[in-house]
Amino acid sequence: MGSDAHPNNGLELGYARVSTTKQSLERQLDALTAQGIPDERIFVDKKTGASVEREGLQRLLAYARSGDVIVLHTLDRLGRNLREVLNLVHELAERGTGVRTLADPLPINTADAGMARVAFLLLALFAEMERIFTAERAAHARSVAEAKGKHVGRPIAHPAAKIDYARLLKAEGDSLAQIAAKTGIPKTSLHRYLSSPSRDV
Repeated sequence: MGSDAHPNNGLELGYARVSTTKQSLERQLDALTAQGIPDERIFVDKKTGASVEREGLQRLLAYARSGDVIVLHTLDRLGRNLREVLNLVHELAERGTGVRTLADPLPINTADAGMARVAFLLLALFAEMERIFTAERAAHARSVAEAKGKHVGRPIAHPAAKIDYARLLKAEGDSLAQIAAKTGIPKTSLHRYLSSPSRDV
């Protein structure tokens, strides 16, 4: 797939990408073929690279001319993150190459004016909003867990003086449950602290 010959301008070029070798390109390729794009004008990447430096994408970018339109199943196939996609779409626009998607909630066609630009900006906004919402959900989960007395994240280091107090209570015959109640140190940590005579915990 992906021919080196470019017979004329104004072509539709297909691009498909999967991020792992276990994913299938079939759905993307079927959608591109259904648009009338021949195999020799469909470029494919089967693995995700560290950046946009992917062989299929690079061949596509070298092949595309002003007036061509790159057709994708969804916009996220063009890059690994929002910034990468936006930068690439901007670069293509400066070269006079359009981008059209087939299955996004708001299909994009940067070759059009007006609503296409609005749709693209909305999708970018939605992606940013989802990132913010994800961070907010994680923060809420942490606050709920902490309110219930659960620690989320790395284990808390307890002061040496409190550990010494726990060892004293153990020497006096207190049970782990009693020591945990008096010191506020979880039983799982007490097992580790009380099995070692050193303060280096």
